[in-house]
Amino acid sequence: MSAEKITAESRTEFGKGAARRIRREDKIPAVVYGHGNDPIHITLPGHDTMMALKHGGANALLELDLEGKTHLALTKQVQIDPITRHLEHVDFVAVRRGEKVTVDVVIHLVGEAVRDSLVVTENSTVSLEAEATHIPESVEVDIEGAEVGTQIHASDLKLPSGSTLLTDPEALIVNITSAPTAEQLEAELEEAEAEAGIEREESDEEAAAAEAEAEGDTEASTEE
Repeated sequence: MSAEKITAESRTEFGKGAARRIRREDKIPAVVYGHGNDPIHITLPGHDTMMALKHGGANALLELDLEGKTHLALTKQVQIDPITRHLEHVDFVAVRRGEKVTVDVVIHLVGEAVRDSLVVTENSTVSLEAEATHIPESVEVDIEGAEVGTQIHASDLKLPSGSTLLTDPEALIVNITSAPTAEQLEAELEEAEAEAGIEREESDEEAAAAEAEAEGDTEASTEE
């Protein structure tokens, strides 16, 4: 993963009011921690930062140019407005080239399992140790033609060169089971509704069937 170059500015104003002013200028407040140094408070250009994080993913690596000095920073936490989806704040950790870091990398499924199967991703990420400048964006898991009963554990993953698995090797990543039938899904839904105290309204078909059954019982009783 190559580092995206971003020009940063020092930040001296803090608090919610200052943060709002920064965002109105299409900039993002951020902070860089690490290596035993005091936190570095900065502002970043909104659009460029958004594109860099979108391209680099959850572990985006940025090369921050701050007043002529370069800081290599690994993304650790991104705050996003739940309504507007705009970036609100970013936390980085300072890293050095060649330094090993611990990161969570997403699992990416490739291919399709056999028909009438259900593919369940039991763990969507795995913890790896990798060089700060060579963090994989994802770990691919090939499930093409996988049969029902197939289980893929962390130890089965093909990791990118230079990456070391930290997740428990026995951790289940992907589990392929038989797809439930319509009847099974309906039964599970009814059970869940019953547990939640939800009473279903009868459909027209069910009401007609119940009425016909009741009429049949009445006729049988009369004949007796």
